[in-house]
Amino acid sequence: MITVNIRYTGTDGAARAFAEEMVSTGTVEAIRSEPGNLRYDYYVPLDDLETVLLIDSWEDQAAIDAHHASPMMGVIAALREKYDLHMTAERFVGADENPEDERFLRK
Repeated sequence: MITVNIRYTGTDGAARAFAEEMVSTGTVEAIRSEPGNLRYDYYVPLDDLETVLLIDSWEDQAAIDAHHASPMMGVIAALREKYDLHMTAERFVGADENPEDERFLRK
């Protein structure tokens, strides 16, 4: 599994408006239905309302490559331009499961 955390930042609520348009136009749902997509969720930090965090997980690099080659990327790029967003990204490969972590989780 590969997870990419992308932080979108803008001004005057642009990042949040971008995420809301991604959801309202069905773009997010379309991405979630792409082969290999495991997660595609937006979050807003409580202490930074000008940033939106996307957590984007895929089965493997081939699924990410197919997503990047899809028409969906043109839609996303156009919306990024529309809202004049800047981005940073972090990539995480695999998941190191640690049974010790379970004792800290309330289920």
